[in-house]
Amino acid sequence: MPPELTAALALCRNLPSPPGIALRIIELAQDPEADITTAADIIAIDMALSARMLRIANSPLYASRRRIENLGQALTMLGLNATVSLALGFTVTQNLTAAGDGQDLRERAWRRSILSALAASLLGQARGLRKAEELMLAGLLQDIGVLALAQAQPDTYLPLLRQATDNDALVALEREHLQCSHADVGAWVAEEWGLPRYLVDSIAHSESPATGDDNFQNCVALSGAVADIWLGTDADAAREHALQQVHDTLGLDSAQFDQVLARIGESLPDISTLFETPLFSPSRVQQLIDHAQELATLRNLREMQDAALARKRADEFEARANRLAEQAHRDALTGVLNRRQLEAVLEQEFLRATRHGWPLSVAFIDLDDFKKINDAHGHLMGDQVLRMFATKLQEQLRNSDTVARFGGEEFIALLPNTTEPVALEVVRRVLASIVNTPMAEVASGPLFVTFSAGVATQGGYERFADVQDLLKAADDVLYRSKNLGRNRVIARSPSTAPA
Repeated sequence: MPPELTAALALCRNLPSPPGIALRIIELAQDPEADITTAADIIAIDMALSARMLRIANSPLYASRRRIENLGQALTMLGLNATVSLALGFTVTQNLTAAGDGQDLRERAWRRSILSALAASLLGQARGLRKAEELMLAGLLQDIGVLALAQAQPDTYLPLLRQATDNDALVALEREHLQCSHADVGAWVAEEWGLPRYLVDSIAHSESPATGDDNFQNCVALSGAVADIWLGTDADAAREHALQQVHDTLGLDSAQFDQVLARIGESLPDISTLFETPLFSPSRVQQLIDHAQELATLRNLREMQDAALARKRADEFEARANRLAEQAHRDALTGVLNRRQLEAVLEQEFLRATRHGWPLSVAFIDLDDFKKINDAHGHLMGDQVLRMFATKLQEQLRNSDTVARFGGEEFIALLPNTTEPVALEVVRRVLASIVNTPMAEVASGPLFVTFSAGVATQGGYERFADVQDLLKAADDVLYRSKNLGRNRVIARSPSTAPA
């Protein structure tokens, strides 16, 4: 970038927010019942405020043992008082009282940022990514360079914004007149502000052709094309253009893409109020600002007293939330995944195997004559056997494999990227080990168990329509294994000999 542009950008610290956001922040400051969730809902749709909160949370003032990567973490770190105080101080008065030169052009940037945020998050969900909040933040901030350029060089940049008919035309004009694009500027600003690396990279590549296997950056880069469906003059042409890019890069078909568009459309009525909020009269605005600033002072005093306690509570809350989330995914008795979490993992692995053409094997395992153990030794001894069996089963498999309790004495072993013959050999090896390993000690001596299992594979002998068909196939083979006399493992393929 030209040195004079860099020097001007270095002075851009407080970028403007939509007037509707400013009014909502003032209302939030006056509400004694306001909470962090309400504040997050407002801030998460404004790129300027989101970037500011992330920047402050990663500053030395709130130095943390870990890097703050998304808005949720940032607001938890700052706490409600600091969040509202910072939001009030961040160009609230400027947004409500300043002249409106270029306001319509900034509004276009705000609209595109919100649409891009929704698109990036929903494209990521459709592609199976698990970073919805980070995707939304990256999509929201990808055009922050537009606001920075409009503030740093309004006389030069606002005419370019007004002249550009669409985003591609804007980028071409920027490169011609500024020797850089707003993506270059946005990435420079993000790096100067100390924002997380993934945001810097996503902004930098937001105007580049989406290539490679980094689907996170691909979703961000494609989100602008999706946003232009609502912003362009020819929505049908914009849809076809965006669909082609999304299909070529992310592999989503037309039906999946239309679902993304429908979910964006559902979110827009609430968000559109930000751009339809009329400004109050100057006297009313000043009353609101005076009241808000008084509340901000009180909040700042309390925040200074509670900063250390807030950080400690945030760390404790995060640790507790992580523990609870892990417990919710586990079977309380055996410690392996529960059935509900199995369904989520199996769905994810099935989609990945189908997309990449990898085999996915499922072993349906049932302990033989388990009821006799409960009848002879009691249910507590039965529970001990189940715990030991689950432990030994996990020990025999890879870290990439998944073990889950399906119910009662039934277990599922999920073996990604494993063909049917290999899966059959693995489960037979597990059986050979289990039959020689005591599961418990009873009065008469060591207690041994056997099991029966059925193996079915997606992408081998046959292909299944969905995960339920795959599970049913493995269950059917288990039933055959039981009928053949138990203590054996057989597979779906007709060429597999029982053992």
